[in-house]
Amino acid sequence: MAKDNFSNQASIYAQFRPTYPKTVFDYLNKVVKNKKTVWDCATGNGQMARELAKIFENVYATDISQKQLDNAFQAENIVYSIAKAEETLFADNTFDLITVAQAIHWFDFEKFYAEVDRVAKSGAVLFVIGYSMPRFEGIIDEILQDFYWNVTGPYWDAERKHLDNRLESVPFPFEKIECPHFTNEYRWTLEMAEGYFNSWSSIQHYIKKNGKNPVGEMIEKLREYWKEEQRVEFPLFTKVGRI
Repeated sequence: MAKDNFSNQASIYAQFRPTYPKTVFDYLNKVVKNKKTVWDCATGNGQMARELAKIFENVYATDISQKQLDNAFQAENIVYSIAKAEETLFADNTFDLITVAQAIHWFDFEKFYAEVDRVAKSGAVLFVIGYSMPRFEGIIDEILQDFYWNVTGPYWDAERKHLDNRLESVPFPFEKIECPHFTNEYRWTLEMAEGYFNSWSSIQHYIKKNGKNPVGEMIEKLREYWKEEQRVEFPLFTKVGRI
């Protein structure tokens, strides 16, 4: 059964999760020749779909969480629906591009790739992107690395390991396409950082087991070191292939 770790904090997820840089979509615009139809699989709140809708005629975005879709960005050429990654109602040979952002680690890889093969047009592109723990500067990074690995570490699902090793443990049976390195950089207030950490699935697991939220205590530790805005970098990693 597919895990739904994000419905409970869907509105927080929509507000505080990082988006993807313009360079990602410039790359997709270049590498995908036919711009007719794209499937954004496990769209969440539509962060990828929003930008894809500026390039493609039709965007079909699916997720297993209705609460996530309730918080999704709306556009005339985006159609949202509930569906598992491994089992959709799309017709064979439909899509020019299939995207998966920060989600493939949850999938049954073999079944998902079989579905990709079925619904993709010949020569279509599969674009997978993800990120792990963001990096900060100085003692702030030290505090947050400790929080990630030691405080919340035991509460992450086993699938998290795929993000920690930059998706290298995720099989990829398609002809790989060269892809540049992408980085996301922001300036965050402490309140923005707090919102992001509260969107973690591990925090929900921690609260369920311990009856309290560990984020507040960690934020208090950061308060004396945090400038008005702090630089934060999300290193991004990709798998891109021709189907």
